[in-house]
Amino acid sequence: MISPEASHPALPALPVLVLPPAVPAIALVCDSPHSGTDYPADFDYTVDAAELRKLEDTHVHWLWDAVPRVGGTLVHATFPRSYIDPNRHEHDIDVAMLADTWPGGAAPTARTLALGNGLVSSLTPSRHSIYARRLQAREVAHRIEHYWRPYRRALAQALEAAAPQGPRWHLNLHSMPSNVYERLGRVAPGPLADVVLGDLHGQSCSAAFTELVAGAFRQLGYSVAINEPYAGQDLLREFGEPARGHHSLQIEFNRAIYLNEKTRELLPRANAVREDVADVLCDIAAHIHSVTPAHS
Repeated sequence: MISPEASHPALPALPVLVLPPAVPAIALVCDSPHSGTDYPADFDYTVDAAELRKLEDTHVHWLWDAVPRVGGTLVHATFPRSYIDPNRHEHDIDVAMLADTWPGGAAPTARTLALGNGLVSSLTPSRHSIYARRLQAREVAHRIEHYWRPYRRALAQALEAAAPQGPRWHLNLHSMPSNVYERLGRVAPGPLADVVLGDLHGQSCSAAFTELVAGAFRQLGYSVAINEPYAGQDLLREFGEPARGHHSLQIEFNRAIYLNEKTRELLPRANAVREDVADVLCDIAAHIHSVTPAHS
């Protein structure tokens, strides 16, 4: 195996942040894998930075910062998903972007090959190449070992700590571009919803919990779609198992309702959206309290 240490700069201090409950804990863990904005020194991208930042879920962990105040744990990446994506399988690698042989497993999805956004992105949403060269296998190994694995481990540990036994609830937090159908190469079936919930078509979460969250947002005036255009990705497949009481639900916000998509700056409405998220979290926490034993 390739050593991920060879010829690399200092290791990241905090690739992932874990914010614990600020009040008595409930079995709720929320994670934002794509909102990191600390670009590693060894990234070596050559595309325009503004173009690269279109891959970010900028400010998503800020929108959800009330999680600890309702008893949940908030986990979020500090590094950008364009560097390495914690929401992709470790083997979702397009070996065509490598200069040498990849020693591990490689099973890129059709979406990775078409859109260039697998474990390590090769293209921006506008199909611009991120690199002017092919990456060395050791570079990808470094990113897996020191960014991808710490994130996945932190999330797994938070979920285990939240509910060593019994049911637990996991919200996988994202934002989506307002032109998402164009990016996906699809014809929009109608206006993009404000909020899209993904439960892998019922495989990662109970229908009842999905509907509870949908209803909480609709009550506040948000339009909600379920599994369209996003049904979820690898973290839901990894941690969602509703038959065991492990519910994983992806939540996507339409960026246009809180973010200037060109400058990445918050819109004036962003604080109101954040307050609405806090209200939804209170509804979720009340549900969890109602179906689980009291916590000490």
